[in-house]
Amino acid sequence: MADKSTQEGMLRSLRNWGEASVPPTLLATLITAQNMRPFQPLPMMFPPVLLFSSYLNLSGYETDAAGITAAWSGLYGLLALRRRQGLKKKMTLRGVVRGASIGMCAVNVTGCGLAYVFGRREKAEESG
Repeated sequence: MADKSTQEGMLRSLRNWGEASVPPTLLATLITAQNMRPFQPLPMMFPPVLLFSSYLNLSGYETDAAGITAAWSGLYGLLALRRRQGLKKKMTLRGVVRGASIGMCAVNVTGCGLAYVFGRREKAEESG
């Protein structure tokens, strides 16, 4: 079993991932690349929300942006997992992009969830 410092380092790395503004932008890019042609309206509702989450993060609302990213990444992951794919289709470029987006959803849910749960809202704490 891993020692305590290794576990804390891994949790800190995941939390740093969740507090960054790049993961929702990267996921929005992968979703757009996958669902733009042919255009699929339901999955294409996710990129604007993820880009807004990245904007919130850059505006200083890291904790709230992490919560939005975790929630919407989880929803997209569930939506993407509903579609079944054969083994032959998984070995195409489109299949690799789909796998990368599902994997990024899992990491975003974990990292952004940690950042949201353990994050602080400085403005709310100062006034309250």
